Amino acid sequence: MSEKRPVIGVIGGSGVYELDALEDKRWETVTSSFGAPSDQLLFGRLGNVDMVFLPRHGRGHKISPSEINYRANIDAMKRAGVTEIISVSACGSLDGDLAPGTFVLVDQFIDRTFAREKSFFGTGLVAHVSMADPVCPRLADQLEVAANNTGVKLVRGGTYLAMEGPQFSTRAESNLYRSWGCQVIGMTNMPEAKLAREAEICYATVAMVTDFDCWHPDHDDVDVSAVIRVLGENADNARSLVSEVAAPLGTRTAICHAGCHTALEYALITPPEARDAAMIDKLDAVAGRLL
Repeated sequence: MSEKRPVIGVIGGSGVYELDALEDKRWETVTSSFGAPSDQLLFGRLGNVDMVFLPRHGRGHKISPSEINYRANIDAMKRAGVTEIISVSACGSLDGDLAPGTFVLVDQFIDRTFAREKSFFGTGLVAHVSMADPVCPRLADQLEVAANNTGVKLVRGGTYLAMEGPQFSTRAESNLYRSWGCQVIGMTNMPEAKLAREAEICYATVAMVTDFDCWHPDHDDVDVSAVIRVLGENADNARSLVSEVAAPLGTRTAICHAGCHTALEYALITPPEARDAAMIDKLDAVAGRLL
């Protein structure tokens, strides 16, 4: 695999609908073979680093978590040349030490979603990628440094429980997920992380805590107005974090040492002679390196 110049992609969640610091900004429509992405992609630069931003819910927050076309979003990012993705997303806390306003650099996921397309592959071309370590350690290292440099309160490590939504948890569910050892809960990072792995893009999640979910006896149950109050503060810190991390990420000169950029190397199980031609065409961006 030849080295590609780094292009940093940012997927913005609730409260983060644009990157104000980008230079030479332009919104462009990127066509995907998996349907329409959530919105146009915002192209620009931070210094000498090429950046691509996508609002996960669309500008104006018009798309529910279950209705996001996650495949089109990741496919469009791949077509735009993105090599690393920073996912910024709001979440609830399942840990008494993770108060609203805290950022969590997630390193594991539990996927409890059920109404979403979770793979680019399927009948006619089957692949199985490893998800043992779903977050790129190099991205996580740089994000941790950037948080220290900007004074953003960030906790390294934690398990993100991805629920279907759009309703918040019941108290029984919230306590169940706490018993599993989960630190945060959200609705959007799955199957996003799985698809980024299939597309051979480095991926890291910055989960921005907005509330204590509904398990905490000393806090009100989750409601949208409370979440929105914290979102504004979190969004400013998220933009600062992305601006700080862009330069060091843009200077990498090697393929990801953790294998993110070669995740499909031994994942395709359908032999070439049995592969469906239409599937090969559809996967031209995601798996074109091997097909």
